[in-house]
Amino acid sequence: MRIGKRSFVILLLSIGVVLGGCSAKSGEEQAPGGKVAESTHAHGHQTQVANGDLQEMTASADVLPEFLKGQTSEIQTVYALSAQVSDVLKHIPCYCGCGESAGHQSNLNCFIHEIREDGSVVWDDHGTRCGVCLDIAVESAKMSSEGMSLTDIRQTIDDKYGTGYAKPTPTPMPPAES
Repeated sequence: MRIGKRSFVILLLSIGVVLGGCSAKSGEEQAPGGKVAESTHAHGHQTQVANGDLQEMTASADVLPEFLKGQTSEIQTVYALSAQVSDVLKHIPCYCGCGESAGHQSNLNCFIHEIREDGSVVWDDHGTRCGVCLDIAVESAKMSSEGMSLTDIRQTIDDKYGTGYAKPTPTPMPPAES
């Protein structure tokens, strides 16, 4: 699956924030991430991690994972967006509870587990089921496209999601901007 840059920007701007959250109900425990169980599916090699998320590697960020084929075009677009703004999302925490339940370090991990040195990408399907993850990614990308600094984007997300949402991922603050 590929998406053109112009189509992507147009679709990004038209995405509404209508998806539900994914964190555990108060008092509920979710399995921590970590151990990996591998399985092969009809659409290619995928890995299922202990928390139930699927991970799939593609040759590059331009090739979306097969697990998105059954998802809406909006979710597919957010995944493509996450790859394009990975340098932003790695500095933005997620407030869905995935830091504790899945070991995520930032909002980027809700979509991308790892970008390898050879350019291949290990995608994570967590974001396909989580409105909080999707909303934070879209809002962060939009602010970035409007020219906001990483620090201002981070502060805006922290202010909006800091109350009434789950504990944030342990995301380091962005570097000081000169």
